[in-house]
Amino acid sequence: MSNGTALCRMLSTSGILGYGFPEASLDLGMTRGVHMLGVDGGSTDPGPHYLGSGKTLNSHRAMRRDLRLMLRAARRHGVPMVIGTCGGAGGTRIWPPPPTSCGRWPPRTGSDFRMATIEAEQDVASLKRAHADGRMARLPGGPAPDPAALDRSARVVAMMGPEPIAAALDGGAEVVLAGRSSDPAPWAAMAMRAGLPPAPAWYAGKMLECGATPAVPKGHDCLVVEVGPDGVTLEPAAPERRCTPSSVANHSLHENPSPCIHIEPGGILDTTECRFDAISDRAVRVSGMTWSPQPYTVKLEGAELAGYRAISVCGTRDPLLIATLDDFLARVRDAVATKAAALGVEPDGYRLIIRRYGVDGVMGASEPRRDARPHEVGFVIEVVAPDQDSADAVLALARVTMLHTDFPGRLCREGNMAFPYSPSDVACGPVYRFSVFQTMTVDDPLAPFPIHYEDV
Repeated sequence: MSNGTALCRMLSTSGILGYGFPEASLDLGMTRGVHMLGVDGGSTDPGPHYLGSGKTLNSHRAMRRDLRLMLRAARRHGVPMVIGTCGGAGGTRIWPPPPTSCGRWPPRTGSDFRMATIEAEQDVASLKRAHADGRMARLPGGPAPDPAALDRSARVVAMMGPEPIAAALDGGAEVVLAGRSSDPAPWAAMAMRAGLPPAPAWYAGKMLECGATPAVPKGHDCLVVEVGPDGVTLEPAAPERRCTPSSVANHSLHENPSPCIHIEPGGILDTTECRFDAISDRAVRVSGMTWSPQPYTVKLEGAELAGYRAISVCGTRDPLLIATLDDFLARVRDAVATKAAALGVEPDGYRLIIRRYGVDGVMGASEPRRDARPHEVGFVIEVVAPDQDSADAVLALARVTMLHTDFPGRLCREGNMAFPYSPSDVACGPVYRFSVFQTMTVDDPLAPFPIHYEDV
């Protein structure tokens, strides 16, 4: 389907639904004659918790606000609105159809509309058949395909390409809520429906998936991208922001093992030969991207329950304790193991993690500055156990042991640590880990992603 022009203009409101954006920017961007309005709904960046738990990444209140403004703008200008990876992780049970997903659909949008929802959550029996047929492959650094991991998973999603979204639009949908999808897929779908080649269509999606991040100064804001047969042009909606060749090139490098080779469902986007040309003080044209079709694969993501977590936060600025920190923490661990065993929790029944902020709390074993001695250290004490009661119990032992364990030269006869919160111990609930992280070859890009329509 073509929109009757040689160009396709699309707008993205922000990096993820619920991050927020200026209403004035949306209004300005929509005056540029855009053919589609969209936003990415989520990511694996926050880890497996949201997929496993079924909770949304951002608050329903924030999502309702963004949805209300976006839906009103889309209906007023008569263009489709598309959201990918709904709910933050894209599982069907994470974002049931409105009104339960966002309390209720935003009122006073001006007209009724046809809505499509696209499922990405996968049936375990179907995935096991795919595994038996040899259609699953390991991703670099990920676990090997394992049917037992499928059974352990709370849910498994497949990452759709643009085809299901394009099919929903072809089916008359004016609003599309897609489950787990490749971040650029909503915009790539719209551009390719307009008859534009895959290379600039996918590149446009890569630019739009994070809103105005390709512009400076950085901030959650709206971006307009115009797609043509041989390139794309980017310009932020807000007049105080601008795209520069440097800011756009910088953004094109993000979230990928290779700075230039981007593997997507059905092909590879190669940006090695891209040119970045300023066409004004606020707009940049990018050309030279290429697309190479490949056997069609979709990424699978699954999360399983790993236990239950409890944490406590504290800190010290005692120079004598800091000078012998490794030995001090070793004594803490030994004492906790003895005390926990007395409660019936053996060392193999829990994990005690003590993060040392000010020493190596961010980089851990990769920290290069091991000779630098801080004047204060903050600790996040974490316990993961098979049940919340055990996690809470061991954490309480670890907290009090950190507080009172002796060390050479100790002058303080009270507590070693300062605790910023009361209560000091926080029960965090279930902990999830990725159990499925691989690809699956499919013959039909639409088959794993059922589309449902309703009039709203």
